[in-house]
Amino acid sequence: MHDINEDIMTRQHYIETKRIRYFIITIFLFCFSTPSSAVLKEADLSQTLAILREEITAKHNEMMRNEGVEREMEDGLRNDMIRIIQKSSQNGLMLYSQKNEYIFDMTYACNEATQQYQNFTKTIQPFNQLLDKVSSEIERYDSLLAVLESMPSMALDEKARIDKNVCVTLATDTRNKLTEQAEDIKQYQEYFNRVGEELKEMNDYAIKKYNTIQQSIFVNGGDSYFSILSQIGSHVKDTEQTVLEKYRPKREVMSQWDVRYLIGLFIMTAFYGLIAFGLNIIFFRFILHRGMQSERLQKFFFGGLINKEKFRLRRPCITLATTAITFALILGTIHATIDQNFIQMASSLLMEYAWLLAVILLSLLFRYEADKIMSGFRIYTPIILVGFLVISFRIILIPNELVNLIFPPILLVCAYWQWHAIKRLNKNIPRSDIFYTYITLIIFIFSAVCSWIGYTLMSVQVLIWWLMELTCIQTITCILHWVEKYAYKHRLKDKEINKTWGYYFVTQVVIPALGVLSFLFSVYWAATVFNLTEMTVSAFDYEFLNQENIKLSVKRICMVLTLFFLFRYLSRTSKALLKYHLKNGNYVEWQSRNMMYKNVLQTVIWAIFILMAMSILHVGNTWLMVIAGGLSTGIGFAMKDIIENIYYGISLMAGRIHVGDTILCDGVRGKVANISYTSTMVEVDDGSVMAFQNSQLFTKNYKNLTKNHGWELMVIPIGVAYGSNVNEVRKMLKENLEKLDCYDKGKGIKVYFAGFGDSSVDLKVKCWIKVTNWYVANSQIQEVIYNTLNANNISIPFPQRDLHIIKDDEEKGESEKYEFETPTV
Repeated sequence: MHDINEDIMTRQHYIETKRIRYFIITIFLFCFSTPSSAVLKEADLSQTLAILREEITAKHNEMMRNEGVEREMEDGLRNDMIRIIQKSSQNGLMLYSQKNEYIFDMTYACNEATQQYQNFTKTIQPFNQLLDKVSSEIERYDSLLAVLESMPSMALDEKARIDKNVCVTLATDTRNKLTEQAEDIKQYQEYFNRVGEELKEMNDYAIKKYNTIQQSIFVNGGDSYFSILSQIGSHVKDTEQTVLEKYRPKREVMSQWDVRYLIGLFIMTAFYGLIAFGLNIIFFRFILHRGMQSERLQKFFFGGLINKEKFRLRRPCITLATTAITFALILGTIHATIDQNFIQMASSLLMEYAWLLAVILLSLLFRYEADKIMSGFRIYTPIILVGFLVISFRIILIPNELVNLIFPPILLVCAYWQWHAIKRLNKNIPRSDIFYTYITLIIFIFSAVCSWIGYTLMSVQVLIWWLMELTCIQTITCILHWVEKYAYKHRLKDKEINKTWGYYFVTQVVIPALGVLSFLFSVYWAATVFNLTEMTVSAFDYEFLNQENIKLSVKRICMVLTLFFLFRYLSRTSKALLKYHLKNGNYVEWQSRNMMYKNVLQTVIWAIFILMAMSILHVGNTWLMVIAGGLSTGIGFAMKDIIENIYYGISLMAGRIHVGDTILCDGVRGKVANISYTSTMVEVDDGSVMAFQNSQLFTKNYKNLTKNHGWELMVIPIGVAYGSNVNEVRKMLKENLEKLDCYDKGKGIKVYFAGFGDSSVDLKVKCWIKVTNWYVANSQIQEVIYNTLNANNISIPFPQRDLHIIKDDEEKGESEKYEFETPTV
């Protein structure tokens, strides 16, 4: 299948990159870990030269001690360079020799080329930085030598001259060694640049092939299955020839991808699968079963908390889940110990599938009732088996012709199988899983249709993606199930926000964000199965809307959605925390401050979100300015009242009116229930709710009856008959009214002579009462006034009018006359 040498191993690449990094780190240590030959101002020049000599000597000695290590690292780097060149050549042979008809083989070769180029690019990045550092050191020593050599000997004593000469000698030698290191780095850099150019050519070719593969999978397709059936004989013959050509054992040269390895792999898979299953059967059937029979062992194993019958019903699913985990661990051990390309690739894919299966089974085990677990497993069995079939296709690098021939009928059977399982078992599973099963059925139908019209490879991609996505969904659902169970147990939903903010962070941010990211992760995970990661990353980054003022891609949209969940949580939590911290004070002040602070917080939080979203989506302000300029006049007139209400609303929320205040506006008396930017809600005393525009409160000169002290002056007019003793009336009224408790005792009750009326002598009773108690106090005071006057036989006059009607007959020349006389008592 692939005539490549056994040296092409993933582990070799790690060794190569590590050695290169070790070499770079060693050079860094040579240059910068020793004293930096820096001196400060000393007492005199002689002392400065002595200190400089000591530091340069230490630097020089350190470099001499490390020369052997440096040469060893250079030899290792040279050998690694040869290996990289060999691997590059091998990958080039593998890439350029692939047939376009073998898409799985081609994607594997393309992935090897692109991965080597990316890893190589990351590896050589420090070289330029290292060269700059060494060049900077060389310049520093050049300057130091220039100063030392220009220093006149006549100005130095004997010791200073000796120190100067030693410094010149050692600095010159150190500079020469740094120059040699710079030359070596430049030489290796040239080698790496040449290899990088070759790898870049292969990478560009691989990207081009990726685009071709993408077109063949999602755009061009192939022959429909109906046309294949119409010429089934020729297609079977061509497929047979392709299979024989691809899987016929090599006689002269043994390839790592020989069919004998394929057979050995499946035998090994079946063998280790049986071992894993047998170990778990032995444990659960015998060891754990005996533990359930003994009360002492049951207490040791389970603490006496597990019901035997429920455990018996859960045991098959537990056995399957632990078997999948055990099998995955065995495959991981094989992957880490056997250095063979095919075994490494196959064991990695099978290990991923085993973990997927284990996650689905554990999710069913944790979320389902004991008697419904197997129903859930049976209903997911079609997608699990199809996933294993697709993984097997990938492992054996199956030819396209064989996939096109056998996969459409398999998908048709699986779609019917899924529908039949839903019909029989949906009544036994939770509602959320019912939704997932119908999505699975839709995926099967869609894949079957795609395969029958010629897009078989696209159906394969969709199925493996849904298996990965279903695994992610099952994991998230399981997490949410346990979080909700924990919240119910501890009654978190009934507690204050200071104790539940973590729970809401998990349910409102983490779970939704995982739901969004699971889409990207599942697509990328599915792409790794087919070595299409490069194409997938490009699809995530592809800007399907790329305008000057906005850029949209899948990755950008997911980032904005994740930020939305975060800021929505911040908005809700900030309101709850604000309410929690303010409610312990005065009720009226708390409601007013809560409303004002809440509006400010919401504005700030969502403004930050909008700015960040605009930055991520690269939303420019040009189109905003154009729209604003074109519509500014019309919007200004249209929004005049709205802007005016917002302005007055801010003025009201700043403290002129608080929630809970009693106001009087346009003859309506009530309590302020809510203040927004456009209107104020008032609970009227009759129980109704009225909304006043904020501008109305100012234009109608509202009265805030509780703004100052919460007391209101009540003035009640009284009329008594002429001839009554006013002083006696005043005295009697005050004596009886002062017995009440509904007025302000400090200011008392006052009765004034108001004037002479048409029918009575007018008095006024004035007192201060609580605004919130206005109706009750008004009733009590007027009742006392009436009873007092009535008990003392003081007449309360009322207006009377006499009406005289004089009617004359028109024939007698008389006319109708209506005469109203003045009121009399």
